[in-house]
Amino acid sequence: MTDSADLGPREAMEYDVVVVGAGPAGLAAAIHLKQLNPETSVVVVEKGSEVGAHILSGAVIDPIGLDKLLPEWREADDRPLVTEVTEDQFYYLGPSGALRLPNFGMPKLMSNHGNFVGSLGNVCRWLATQAEALGVEIYPGFAAAEVLYDDKGAVKGIATGDMGIGRDGQPKSGFTRGMELHGKYTLFAEGARGSLTKTLIAKFNLADGREPQKYGIGIKELWQIDPAKHVPGRVQHSFGWPLDSKTGGGSFLYHLENNQVVVGFVIHLNYTNPYLSPFDEFQRFKHHPLIAPTFEGGKRIAYGARAITEGGYQSVPKLSFPGGALIGCAAGFVNVPRIKGSHNAVLSGMLAAEHLSKALAEGRSHDEPASYEAAWRSSEIGRDLYKVRNVKPLWSKLGTFAGVILGGIDMHLNEKLGFSLFGTLKHGKPDYATLKPIAESKPIDYPKPDGKLSFDKLSSVFLSSTNHEEDQPIHLTLKDPKVPIEKNLPLYGEPARLYCPAGVYEVVYGDEAAKKDPRFVINAQNCVHCKTCDIKDPAQNINWVTPEGGGGPNYPNM
Repeated sequence: MTDSADLGPREAMEYDVVVVGAGPAGLAAAIHLKQLNPETSVVVVEKGSEVGAHILSGAVIDPIGLDKLLPEWREADDRPLVTEVTEDQFYYLGPSGALRLPNFGMPKLMSNHGNFVGSLGNVCRWLATQAEALGVEIYPGFAAAEVLYDDKGAVKGIATGDMGIGRDGQPKSGFTRGMELHGKYTLFAEGARGSLTKTLIAKFNLADGREPQKYGIGIKELWQIDPAKHVPGRVQHSFGWPLDSKTGGGSFLYHLENNQVVVGFVIHLNYTNPYLSPFDEFQRFKHHPLIAPTFEGGKRIAYGARAITEGGYQSVPKLSFPGGALIGCAAGFVNVPRIKGSHNAVLSGMLAAEHLSKALAEGRSHDEPASYEAAWRSSEIGRDLYKVRNVKPLWSKLGTFAGVILGGIDMHLNEKLGFSLFGTLKHGKPDYATLKPIAESKPIDYPKPDGKLSFDKLSSVFLSSTNHEEDQPIHLTLKDPKVPIEKNLPLYGEPARLYCPAGVYEVVYGDEAAKKDPRFVINAQNCVHCKTCDIKDPAQNINWVTPEGGGGPNYPNM
C-alpha cells in the first residue's frame, strides 16, 4: 500500500465555503449563501456520478423549505414537483387483512395535505441548476475522502479521493491525485452516517450529552403500473405485518405522475433478531392482499436502499465546531412519524448559510459558528422535531401496538397543549447493541421470490445501476478481519449477510455440506452506499469509507 505522502502534493483551491454533499441541505446552503451575498465563493462536492445519483427518499415532500428558499419555484416550467397529495391512507396490517385508521383520528402533523409526491433526486438535480445559475461551483464524481485541519485544529476544508488506485494500493496508469478544497468554513451535508461526519463527531465530541443516534433502513422500488390502477397523489402508509410487534417499521406506497408508483419499507435498526432480513421482509410485504393488486401487470424499474436517521430531537449532536458545521441528515433532522426530512434539510442549510454569511461579513474564518448551534432548537426545525420527540422511544420500548397509540396521543398533546406526559424520553442502547445471540432467537423462514412481486438481491442491485471500478481498494474496511468468523458467526450467525440489502456480505464454506472452513467475503462492487453495515454490525468492526468518486448507485427518478 502506497503512503499518501509518496503520491506527491495535491493542488489546492480556495473558497469562502466548501459544502460536502449535493443533497437538499448542501444545495440549499449553497444557494442561500449566494442569495445573501453573490460575492461569496461556494463549492459543492458530490461523490455520486451526477447530482441526484445517490439520493434516495420516499418521497412525500413538505414544500415549506422550497417555499422559503425559492418562493417562485411553483411557477417554473421545469419545476421538479408536480403531483400534489390528493389522498391520505393509513393502515394497520395483519397477515391477511388490513384495518384502515380514520384520518380524523390522526394527529394534524401526520396530514399530507399541501405536500407533493415526487423524486428527491430530481429535486436535487433541479436545485443544482439553480445553484449553478447563481455561480456555485458543483463537482459531481468527486468524493470527499479526508477532512483537512489547520495548525490550530480547526477544519480548513476537505481533500477529494485519489483516482486510479489499484486494489493493491498502488497507482495505476491514469492515476490522478485528489484535490484540496480549502474554505473559511466547511459544511458537511453527507446524509445519514456520513463517513467524514462520524469522524468529526468523534474528534470534537459532538455527541456528548446527547442520546445515541438511532437509524432505520429504507428499501425502495419504483414501478410502472397499469394506468387503471394509478391514482396520482395517493399516499398510503402502513405498519404491522410482516413485522412482529417488537420490531419497529412500516411501509409507504406513493402514486407519482406517468403511471408510476414508489413502494418502500422502513425497518428500525434496533431490531433484536439476527435472523431478520430487511430486504426479505420488504419482498414479503408486497404479497399482502392490500398491496399486491397494485403491482399486477406492472413492471419494476428501479431499486435502492439507504439508512435513515431516526433519533430526532434528543439525538441531534452539537452542530458546530471550529471551521464548520453539520446540516441536513448528517445532523439527524428527520421527523420519524412523518417519514420526512427533506424540508428540515433545506431549512437547516438555509439557517447555517445565514450564520456563516454573517461571520464572513464580519471577516471571520475557521472559528466555530456557535450561533447556528444555538439557533436551531428555537427554529422551525426544532419546533418540528420537538413535537414528535417521544414517538420513536415509545415505539421501541412498548412495541408497535401500544407504542404507536401512545405516540399518537403524545403528538396530539404536543400539538394542542404544547407539552408531553413523558417529558423527553431516552432512546437507550445504540442500534449495534440490540441484537440477541442466535441461541436466544427464532429463525425466520422467508419464501423464495416469485420474480413477479418479489425478487432476489442481485437482480435488485442490477436495477440500482450500481457500478464500482473493481480494481480499487475495498471501501468496506474491517478493523479486525478475524471478527466476522471468530465472533459474529458463532454469536449472531454473521448478520451482515442478512441486514445488507445488496448481497455485499457472504459467509462461504470450504465444505458447504459440513459447514466447515468458513470465509467472510465482501462483494464491495454490489454496495449501494446505504451505510447499514457501518451502523448495525454488533462488533462495530465494519468501517464504510468513500470509494473512488462516481462509484455506487446511479438512481433514476428516486
